[in-house]
Amino acid sequence: MAEPAATAGSFTTHVLKDGDSFLVANAYGDIEGRSDGLFHDDTRLLSFFRLRIAGVPPELLSSAVTRDNVFFVSHLTNRPLPELGAPAAPSGLVHIVRTRFLCADRLYERTCCRNYGQHAVHAPLRFEFGADFRDMFEVRGCVRAERGEVLVPRVRHGGVQFAYRGLDGRLRTSAISFSREPAQLATDAAGFELQLPPGGFEELFIEVGLQPEEMPSRQRYRDAAARARRRMRGRQRRGARVHGEEPLFTAWMERSRADLALLTSDLPTGPYPYAGIPWFSTPFGRDAVITSLQALWLNQELARGVLSFLATHQATEESAFLDAAPGKIMHETRKGEMSELRELPFGLYYGGVDTTPLFVMLAGAYARRTGDLAFIDGLWPALRAAMGWIERVCDGNTDGFLTYERAEQSGLANQGWKDSEDSVFHADGRIPAGPIALVEVQGYVFAALRGMAELALRRGERDAAARWQARAHVLREAVERRFWMEEHGFYGIAIDGEGLLCRVRASNPGHLLYVGLPSPQRAEATAAQLLTPAFYTGWGVRTLAQGEARYNPMSYHDGSVWPHDTAICAAGIAHQDRGGALRLLRSVFETATHFEMRLPELFCGFAREHGATPVSYPVACLPQAWAAGAGFMLLQACLGVEVDGWANEIRIDNPQLPLGIDQVALRRLHVGPHQVDLVFRRVDGRIVPYVEGADAKAVGLHLRNG
Repeated sequence: MAEPAATAGSFTTHVLKDGDSFLVANAYGDIEGRSDGLFHDDTRLLSFFRLRIAGVPPELLSSAVTRDNVFFVSHLTNRPLPELGAPAAPSGLVHIVRTRFLCADRLYERTCCRNYGQHAVHAPLRFEFGADFRDMFEVRGCVRAERGEVLVPRVRHGGVQFAYRGLDGRLRTSAISFSREPAQLATDAAGFELQLPPGGFEELFIEVGLQPEEMPSRQRYRDAAARARRRMRGRQRRGARVHGEEPLFTAWMERSRADLALLTSDLPTGPYPYAGIPWFSTPFGRDAVITSLQALWLNQELARGVLSFLATHQATEESAFLDAAPGKIMHETRKGEMSELRELPFGLYYGGVDTTPLFVMLAGAYARRTGDLAFIDGLWPALRAAMGWIERVCDGNTDGFLTYERAEQSGLANQGWKDSEDSVFHADGRIPAGPIALVEVQGYVFAALRGMAELALRRGERDAAARWQARAHVLREAVERRFWMEEHGFYGIAIDGEGLLCRVRASNPGHLLYVGLPSPQRAEATAAQLLTPAFYTGWGVRTLAQGEARYNPMSYHDGSVWPHDTAICAAGIAHQDRGGALRLLRSVFETATHFEMRLPELFCGFAREHGATPVSYPVACLPQAWAAGAGFMLLQACLGVEVDGWANEIRIDNPQLPLGIDQVALRRLHVGPHQVDLVFRRVDGRIVPYVEGADAKAVGLHLRNG
């Protein structure tokens, strides 16, 4: 039977990312060929990588990724070593440290061994490796009818080169190199015979990249490590920093900030948060927009980069295979072989009904936050094209709703954020016929129309502004008339192609609250329901209420808890019930403490029990961009902070903080051209805001307490 530590270490994973490359390995630093590996452009370049000492796995002491997400460090020790020219060594004499990082699409590793024994030790190290060049979708479980050819690995001086000729004709390569010539070198392993005197120390440098470069060395390792640190430090410096007096809360905010920096790639269009590791380490439209909205009050650069990238990749022609139409904003992009060959439509795929209105919604929010009308002017043709697509689809619907229906079977059946095949259904569990109008999507369209009206007024286009404002009013009335379920005091999830309401209670209407569409009475009723035991687990808000036909707390979208969804619901609830938002902030914060301050993509929706922990969802991405951003949105909802970039003002409405957190400071908060510190302190039971810094007098502060 395997030792408990060995078993746990084999299944605990740690991730690193840089640009379009990422690494998933276990606590030992090993890659076992399951869903782990070194990936680049959706292709697995290294599928197997294990360290053995005297033929057996080392003993795990501990492992972690550094707080800045740059280095993975694993501390190991030997199991008993056999007598080979030196006295036999018991376990626990040789300390082995594996330290690795990614820089410029290359993996750098340093393996250090030190003998703490009183006698010399012979320590035979063996690295086993392999490359299968599988597409990310194959790693996820897709079975292909045929694959390309994995070529015979080529042994060369100090390493091995791997190659794969794909069905697309491309030659994909990777190479592993060592800082010294191995004693034994084969196509799948390299052996080193270390002789360690008492107190003796040896180190070995390893590199894995697309091509072999110079032989690895201590200097190359140090230079690349310095570059990796600088790049990460630059990403982490963007935006305001949240600091609180409560150490755990600050640790959560710092971890979230570090995870967003890890997931953000600096593209020619600006910074862009990739969706999540391992399955979604690529640009997604919806995820990036929502992440940008979550972080916008603190970091405006992210939103600008996302808007620029999405505008650059906006659809200009019709494609049933890609679910594309002129003006539509992309759902995701992939670079792997299967997408290149169009075995899948995801090379540049547009099958997301909500991404286009969310894009417009983000542009309006960015402009209000920054006052950057010059950027909006440059973006205006893309915004007009996006609104053109929205209006064409809405005008083709009897109720004026934005609907979806996949054009080909290869596309996504459901095209809202809950995009699993069974996430939209009728009260009896039946899957509805399309085209489908999702309730939250109409909210996004409502916000997009109002945002465009505001921007058009700023640009002097009064007629266009009046038209968009009128459409928003008509849409609001239609949503209230068609989606409201009087018997439930709640909104239904969707309307199907036959005009029938899916009378199902899901978390989707929480997004309506966020954009401010519902009437005050219905908003209050909806907010109250989201905090009842049917939805609220004690850890967050379920995606589907208990008692609904397809409810399953272990499902992907039908009863699980997604931190980003809970945060959006909280931002909506805060308009009616700041205390309810505060309750959700506390719950999600407590959830984070059970996941090492790193919120997962989702977790199971079981009700909280005394002394118990949240139940993990086994294949959730960790980290995930909009899970990392959830804490920022929750905090903003509780503090009631809005920054008006047009007027260079901060507006605060009834700020609240959870008990036990008596001070929170936002350091280096940009307000127009100014930079200030915004501090919230609990004074005589009230939360009082202060503006500090050299520019404090140039920034207006308007406080309204409820």
